[in-house]
Amino acid sequence: MGLWARIKSVALTDVSVLVRGLDRAALDAIERVLTEADLGPAAWEISQELEARQRRGELKREADVRAWLEQRLLAYVAVPADAGELNLGDGTGPGVILLAGVNGAGKTTVAARLARRLQQAGRSVLFAAADTYRAAAGEQLAVWAERLGVPCVSGTPGGDPSAVAFDAIDAATTRNIEAVIVDTAGRLHTQDNLMDELKKLTRVVSRRRPGAPHETLLVIDGTTGQNAVQQGRVFSAALPVTGLVITKLDGTAKGGAVLAMARELRLPVRFIGVGEGLDDLKPFDGPRFVDRLLAD
Repeated sequence: MGLWARIKSVALTDVSVLVRGLDRAALDAIERVLTEADLGPAAWEISQELEARQRRGELKREADVRAWLEQRLLAYVAVPADAGELNLGDGTGPGVILLAGVNGAGKTTVAARLARRLQQAGRSVLFAAADTYRAAAGEQLAVWAERLGVPCVSGTPGGDPSAVAFDAIDAATTRNIEAVIVDTAGRLHTQDNLMDELKKLTRVVSRRRPGAPHETLLVIDGTTGQNAVQQGRVFSAALPVTGLVITKLDGTAKGGAVLAMARELRLPVRFIGVGEGLDDLKPFDGPRFVDRLLAD
């Protein structure tokens, strides 16, 4: 069942319930449903406001509650109309897109999907395989590069990721390539030394290409729930994150995690991954997402 259907099944079981007023048990049940949808602290916040509005007589019908809840959830994910437009700088050199996130979040696949979007927009792309700690990561990106027909700059195993990014910008500048997508290591957000390395990479990129990285996208596995919020806090404290990419949302009932992350981190959700294909990275559409979350 969708989120709204679950709320109705536990609290709005007959037409007169709102006239009588939601009792404590009904409000607690609504909060539990919202929590199970991975809304985190927002679940308590919403249930408290719902109680206050209902007591004031502002929500007298089921349709009133649903409309209010829809607007309440939309407030968490307000994003610009051009969420899917990638900033590539002023055109005097390659735009640099940095992808960060923990192991398994799907950064390398996101790199390929972003490259596909840029190619479809007529842009040229180059990959920087800056995850030098896992040979498999560089190999995976090289496979995508071959499939997409884009060059890929790699380093030696265990080498300096910053050097790879620097060389990639050099190569893109020489070849007049418009975008460099930097795929970084899956850094554990609890390891300060690895976060420091990411900060160093950002500084090096900025020195080589003023204004870069033009986009720093934090890739988060949408199935990890509230743990993803903590990851986001640490990464956004270390890096100038410009937006979130939420992956693996197909088939999960915990779409509330997207709203929780946007609320807690105060960062726009830019893209969501909804499938396995190259074209399954979609610009985030807040109203459509909330409408689907509240589906009957």
